[in-house]
Amino acid sequence: MTTVTTAEAPARNRPRRPLAPSGLTWTLLRVHRSALWFWIMYVAVTAAVLLWLYGPGAHAAMDELVRSRCRDAVIPELDCDSPGPAGARWDAIVVLAGSMIALAPVLIATWAGGSLIGRALEDGTARLAWAQSVSPTRWLAAQLAVPAVLITAGMLPLTLLHRMMWTAHPELRPGSGNWFDSRIFDANGIVATVASLFGLAFGVLVGMVARRSMTGLGVSLGATGFGLGEFRSLVPYLWPAETRKVTVDFSGSLGMPVGEGSYTATGARLPDVLCGAEPSCVARHHIVGEYRDYHPAAHFWPLQLVETGVLLTLAALAALTAFALLRRRTGASV
Repeated sequence: MTTVTTAEAPARNRPRRPLAPSGLTWTLLRVHRSALWFWIMYVAVTAAVLLWLYGPGAHAAMDELVRSRCRDAVIPELDCDSPGPAGARWDAIVVLAGSMIALAPVLIATWAGGSLIGRALEDGTARLAWAQSVSPTRWLAAQLAVPAVLITAGMLPLTLLHRMMWTAHPELRPGSGNWFDSRIFDANGIVATVASLFGLAFGVLVGMVARRSMTGLGVSLGATGFGLGEFRSLVPYLWPAETRKVTVDFSGSLGMPVGEGSYTATGARLPDVLCGAEPSCVARHHIVGEYRDYHPAAHFWPLQLVETGVLLTLAALAALTAFALLRRRTGASV
């Protein structure tokens, strides 16, 4: 009788190794799979909302505007601009969609500070990875690179969909804001994506400093929301504005407002002095007209590109600071 050794056993009888992905990237995705699924759902829901605004929602609002409001209007030039139920619903969901996109950087920073970095340092997961032939530098690089790819892959399609929706039906937009409103301005260009990458880098830095999940979460949430809100107030000053002067009151909007006031016969400016038709005020200040500094729609992309450069610089500084802090704590070469 012939004895079959283990080495000679048929391949079909040998235990098979499971075919599963491996490596630092896969480990990161597996550990944060809940956040990954949330991000996929967030992108899918926001995209669905934008597609509805572009298609069925816009068509219903246009039909209502053309057939109902204008047909029965007593004063057409006024009544036709007043949306009915479908138009009001479209307008409200435009605001909602812009707010969902604007919220992404804050959500990303909160997750990065509280879960991606803070929890890993708090529960020892990071040190465990470092002990398994993964250098601290490579570990932190993966924490930044993998989410950055996923964030970019999600935000850019949302930006394209928002811009497609916004430009498709200008007749429906009287009440849904101007091109320079922050939620519209960010979502129609590359700022929304870049702000999300800044949120990631800043959240990672906060997590590195705090080394606690709840502390990182709270600080990232508050600091990112406040910081981006304050930064948006500086956007009008990132590019030279144009000026228009009139001898009577301004009517309507010229574009993104920067400043306004009055001027005298010598050309001297009196910021925030607006006398209107009040003779005593005009005589007291020797005013001959009013001026307004503003950005026309042609300044959209210059403002976008300058803001993008500033945010990318801040994101790079945050990431470099995080690496420097890691080097100081672990002695890793960066």
